[in-house]
Amino acid sequence: MREIGKIQYITQALGKTSILEEVDTVLEAGIDWVQLRIKEETEDLEETAVEVKRKCEGKATFILNDRVELAQKIGADGVHLGKKDMPITEARKLFGEHKIIGGTANTIADCKNLEIAGADYIGMGPYAFTETKKELSPILGLEGFRNLFPKEDDYGWMILSINTPVVAIGGIQLADVDLLANETSVHGVALSGLIYQAENKRELVEQLKNKLYGSVENRG
Repeated sequence: MREIGKIQYITQALGKTSILEEVDTVLEAGIDWVQLRIKEETEDLEETAVEVKRKCEGKATFILNDRVELAQKIGADGVHLGKKDMPITEARKLFGEHKIIGGTANTIADCKNLEIAGADYIGMGPYAFTETKKELSPILGLEGFRNLFPKEDDYGWMILSINTPVVAIGGIQLADVDLLANETSVHGVALSGLIYQAENKRELVEQLKNKLYGSVENRG
């Protein structure tokens, strides 16, 4: 199984210069998984993606959102596909077996379909309201995650159990990370605003790692 980060950073996409500065800042803070997310078409998208990939080399896994052909062209570590993007089976044929492919889900049926299609991880959400994404799917909240991904199942099994790593996404705050880690079986969290807006990003990232990985020895 490909190694899937437990703390995934998604860029805010505020413009080319700010994205590059943003990536520098989160890498310096200790982030080791960066997803470049630029939804609008821009003339310098490829240039930006190449530069972000260069910055991530040796420091972080570099995931490109949506654009499979570009990810293949520049040698990204992986792609993340939304519900309206290229099907994972098609992306796998184009991108290759050794690359990471993640998919977005809002229901357990979405998760199962992604798992069957061969997704390496599932971005499940939104957990809460977020301003970084338009056309939000229904908000799941902690209760939704508890029900779909219980920490322990009473019977030790679930008919629709998901074996693919699930990453919670959407409006997650620091206190939510504790709740998700302690009360659900999710693999990790995808964050944007929480880290981007933090005054001391390094301290916050260290807190997140302690919550999700535990001791330094467990961080891999």
